[in-house]
Amino acid sequence: MLNSIKKFFSSSMSPAPETDQKEAAKDIRLAACALLLELANADDEFTDDERQHLESAVRRQFGLGATEAEQLLELAQQAREEAVDLWQFTNLIAENYSTGQKMVLAEIMWGLVYSDGDLANKEDYLMRKICNLLRLEPGYLAEARERYMRGGEG
Repeated sequence: MLNSIKKFFSSSMSPAPETDQKEAAKDIRLAACALLLELANADDEFTDDERQHLESAVRRQFGLGATEAEQLLELAQQAREEAVDLWQFTNLIAENYSTGQKMVLAEIMWGLVYSDGDLANKEDYLMRKICNLLRLEPGYLAEARERYMRGGEG
């Protein structure tokens, strides 16, 4: 699986990996997508509305075309299935994202869990767990939710 991830990023995401920072950014994208997929599946139902919201958010936030976004989500699903827990994803993001970037991710997560019209208890719990693992204070989580509700999802 690691080879397919490396191949995807080397062929689709950039002409040639030049720095560790570029590699880390690619890994962070994969980690963010894995978390989003975990949330989308939290209530044991991945609806078409959630899928459309997720694909749109990934294309918009990472500047990807439809094919690249689809490949990234497929790789993120593989990584999610092979992961023991969420820590490997959340730690990478927590170490590399600013508070503002974490807020944008939290807004995207709120949009995803609300995209099917219902916030399930499992989704709410997982949102709080992920944001805690991202080292995002509860006040920021509430603020991200309010920004999403006002239509400010980035």
